[in-house]
Amino acid sequence: MAMSEVRTAAGAVRGGREAGVVVFRGIPFAEAPVGALRFAAPRPARGWDGVREAVSYGPPPPQPSAFGREAAAAGDDWLTVNVFSPDPGPGANLPVMVWVHGGGYTIGDAGYPEYDGGRLARDGGVVVVTFNYRVGFEGFAQIEGAPPNRGLLDQVAALEWVRDNIRGFGGDPDLVTVFGESAGAGSVAALLAMPRAAGLFRRAVAQSVPGTFFSAELAADIAAACARELGARPTVAQLAAADPELLVVAGEVVAAAMRERAPRWGRAAHRSILFAPVVDGDVLPDTPWRALAGGAGRDVGLLAGHTRDEQRLFTALEGLLGQVTPEQEAAALRVFAPGPDGERRYREAFADAGPGELYELVHSDWLFRMPTLHLARAQAAGGGRAHVYELTWPAPGMGGGFGACHGLDVPLVFGNLDRGQPAMLIGGPSPEAEALSAEMRTAWAAFAATGEPGWPAYDAGQRLARVFDAPSVVTAYPEESSRLIWQDYDFPVLPLIGG
Repeated sequence: MAMSEVRTAAGAVRGGREAGVVVFRGIPFAEAPVGALRFAAPRPARGWDGVREAVSYGPPPPQPSAFGREAAAAGDDWLTVNVFSPDPGPGANLPVMVWVHGGGYTIGDAGYPEYDGGRLARDGGVVVVTFNYRVGFEGFAQIEGAPPNRGLLDQVAALEWVRDNIRGFGGDPDLVTVFGESAGAGSVAALLAMPRAAGLFRRAVAQSVPGTFFSAELAADIAAACARELGARPTVAQLAAADPELLVVAGEVVAAAMRERAPRWGRAAHRSILFAPVVDGDVLPDTPWRALAGGAGRDVGLLAGHTRDEQRLFTALEGLLGQVTPEQEAAALRVFAPGPDGERRYREAFADAGPGELYELVHSDWLFRMPTLHLARAQAAGGGRAHVYELTWPAPGMGGGFGACHGLDVPLVFGNLDRGQPAMLIGGPSPEAEALSAEMRTAWAAFAATGEPGWPAYDAGQRLARVFDAPSVVTAYPEESSRLIWQDYDFPVLPLIGG
């Protein structure tokens, strides 16, 4: 394997050439956040002498073991970046695409095979950067004496590393696009609203944005419940020496019994959402929707979209596919539909919906579809530019029946149709899947390079969107009934009820 060396601010690194792309893995962008730096804001990585081998992914931060995932590298160096470049060298000035992985703010690892940036970099003519950030309790718990939203601060630190070092890898630091899916898209939305992230990226892609942002009170109450499992209070003084794996287990225990806490934790408990970005008034001054409507992202181009059947995957994981009862459907509408007459409006708008269909619709709308649409709408209202898409191509893998479910876009955007868990939804790189993947990769790379993905920007009049399918079309945003039901909802922070 041919090797390539690049000098970064902290020292020289050596990567290797793979399938026409030079790849560097596991480069520290911050000090290991352990010991005296536990629960602290990230600090720039210390320099090193000689040449550092950059051929292996760094270890992920502490997290529950994800279903079916192989054990990753061990160690404390949780904060590392990986670079995939088709043309490393200071004169190339290629567009840069920085990926923020998803995983419910609780799990995730840039080393997952589905996030290999090689094909997107080679075919798109872009430098792809992936990285790890603190998740779960380490990254998002509200801890007394610690800065909030440490996971988001890690993301800012990774973007600062890109700004300071990417030219040596062939990238243009003034042409950075941040893109992410699920919790990664929620992070992208947060970065758009964060003063600390201003100027670090020119464009943003948000794929299936979750509408979950916590109030400081809710986040503190959940952190206290987790700490109690260890007989502690949620303070740096009491938890700095706690075994990270024990904190992971404590979170799993609390999450398993979350629905019992619905009277206090509300919708977060109904969906067993333990961690999310906290609107703390400082690191994250406001919800992304309010911030963007006020013009916070006016100078950043936005591409935002979702899949049609976001909830289907979760319904399957819960063992409820085809099994949702009328009582479960009615309960979901009561909890998640907006406003006092939300349930009635859903039943009227989708009068022919069969058992379980409204259950999936209201979950899809509340958690991903409508927050994503509202992000684009807020961007346009604030004087910015937003392009909207929906993926409606039904996943043919795993026996079919998953529709255009949550996560289906990830293998299509990266072009990794035969590796990683989401690729199982594809069922192999068929000609149809390859064509759709090429179409999405082309749109994402073009947006990163020029700000134009290949279809018109969204506006309140025409509401045009790209619908990715076989074949794809540009049409008025398809989920009109849901749009009308949710048009006056502003996705406020999730509160602590009676706290």
